[in-house]
Amino acid sequence: MSVSASAENLSSDNQSSGDGGNMCLELALEGERLCKAGDCRAGVAFFQAAIQAGTDDLRTLSAIYSQLGNAYFYLGDYVKAMQYHKHDLTLARTMGDKLGEAKSSGNLGNTLKVMGKFDEAMICCKRHLEISRELKDKLSEGRALYNLGNVYHAKGKHIGRVGQQDPGEFPEDVRTCLQEAVKYYEENLALMQELNERAAQGRACGNLGNTYYLLGNFQQAIHYHEERLKIAREFGDRAAERRANSNLGNSHIFLGEFEAAAEHYKRTLVLAQELGDRAVEAQACYSLGNTYTLLRDYPTAVEYHLRHLIIAQQLMDRVGEGRACWSLGNAHSAMGNHEKALYFASKHLEISKELGDPMGQATAQMNVSDLRKVLGLPSSDLSPDSLEVVSSVGGQPSPGIRRYRVRRQSMEQLDLLKLTPDGKQRANTSPSEIEAVAGAHNLTNANNAAAEDAKAEHLDDEESFFDLLSRFQSKRMDDQRCSLTVTENKENTNSVPKSNHNNNAAANNIVAGSKPTMPLNNSNGMQDDLLDLIAGMQSKRMDEQRVALPHLPGLHPPAQSQVLQRLSVAGMGGDANSTPDDTFLEMLMRCQGSRLEDQRSSLPGDTDSDTDPRPPTRGPTVPDEDFFSLIMRLQSGRMEDQRATVPNQPPLGENRLNNASKTTSRKDKKK
Repeated sequence: MSVSASAENLSSDNQSSGDGGNMCLELALEGERLCKAGDCRAGVAFFQAAIQAGTDDLRTLSAIYSQLGNAYFYLGDYVKAMQYHKHDLTLARTMGDKLGEAKSSGNLGNTLKVMGKFDEAMICCKRHLEISRELKDKLSEGRALYNLGNVYHAKGKHIGRVGQQDPGEFPEDVRTCLQEAVKYYEENLALMQELNERAAQGRACGNLGNTYYLLGNFQQAIHYHEERLKIAREFGDRAAERRANSNLGNSHIFLGEFEAAAEHYKRTLVLAQELGDRAVEAQACYSLGNTYTLLRDYPTAVEYHLRHLIIAQQLMDRVGEGRACWSLGNAHSAMGNHEKALYFASKHLEISKELGDPMGQATAQMNVSDLRKVLGLPSSDLSPDSLEVVSSVGGQPSPGIRRYRVRRQSMEQLDLLKLTPDGKQRANTSPSEIEAVAGAHNLTNANNAAAEDAKAEHLDDEESFFDLLSRFQSKRMDDQRCSLTVTENKENTNSVPKSNHNNNAAANNIVAGSKPTMPLNNSNGMQDDLLDLIAGMQSKRMDEQRVALPHLPGLHPPAQSQVLQRLSVAGMGGDANSTPDDTFLEMLMRCQGSRLEDQRSSLPGDTDSDTDPRPPTRGPTVPDEDFFSLIMRLQSGRMEDQRATVPNQPPLGENRLNNASKTTSRKDKKK
């Protein structure tokens, strides 16, 4: 709802109540004008001033909340956007405004989706769809179907990012989400075709193409992206046309139709230049360079990769620079220009070290080492870190292949014998027993040191396991501890002092390990003491589970009490004896969802996120990772074929020793 529309609904009572309501309305109208002009930050300031002025009109305040939520969403402050959309939803339910409740539920669902709370977003969007169908509002129903498709699509992509799967190779839970997204998008498309809404049809076709692409159905993806391209040209939407061409290029790549992909990427490049979008221009150059590499047209690939490198340097995109240098090194190596290839591989290594990218660093170090061998340069010129990484991966496939390993190397190196009872018994042997056994068998000092090292390694493994377990479970253990102090009890302050001494005495006896001494003839007193003790332990948890009454900023105090009264009646369905409806249960689930998530144990990668940040994997000039992984997989075999294996020459001293041993063996044979 817009503020200007709600201004027409002001009653004469509100107009005669004073200057507060008029001032609130004027400030809100100015904020709406600024937001429509694109200055959302200034518009937010006026909306906040309107809330400070306050009003008694619920429709005006609902419109302000809706506009504030949208403005904060545009500014990227999703927490505040969710807060004001919740206020808007509360007012809509208070007024019995079904259409307003549907819109606010949709806005809240979109905000929750961006915040990654997909299950809560689904509840809101399904409520939006339910109300729209109840009101027989086709346009609102179409928006709800579109939003639901977006939520399922975003959830599927979010789950699929955990692994390194290509499109069409996602696990079953990801495919289920994407198939649900297809269902809602197709319903939206059919409804928009019925209403003859061509622009909405184009959006649905674009999303259907993207979803079928992730499902691995590239023919269907091409069908919908071509329809999207056709509708974009009808409206002269250059940005949508550019996106459709880029998506068509990606789909043709996975079908092996590289020439068709190159044509769409070229069209993408032209449109990006017309739109003045330098980042997308660099992405198109990167895609064209990799496509011509697949076509083995290496000079053209080098041309496009150089253009990508220049734009990435201008935009200060270090990730994009690293990818460009890696691609240029591969292209020059394929053409036999090993000196240039070594230069770009060295630049890639430098950038990977700067970004803290271990995968890029390993790839670059392997390439540098191989190129130096081909050029006859000594590998000793590499830094100690480079030599260490190269030696660790020297006998293994390239990082492009190891990227798709399913089983971790740490599992292959795990000694299962250490986990058996005999292994644990041997590891728990005391140092004195080890020395006695060593003396009995006349072991050397070297054998003793080896035994100590094996034991220390086992103890380190065991300690690290318990450290990991305690870190995951520490919060749950702390939640299950009981506090014996009852002085902070908020509900039983009158009954605590009389039993505090007994509680403390019982606690001391329990801690000391003895049985608590209580009079046997006073069973009622024992029961009261036990209840007081339990109340003291549980009072904090009960306080944490109390529900805070909603506070609506900008609403005058007399109206606040009326809103709360309406909410209480509406929550009970108008009857104090009736049971809560599904709406109340859904609201309860949303309120309790965050608490349930707080009790879940975090994965190992998330525990030290502040101290060990992950390196950036994508820059503004680099396309999606699925395309990059495809190039890595297709090129890995060719790069392995192009590697030159130079025999390792032993040092000069070793040659002399070998020659001497050969001559002595010959003399022995002659004798």
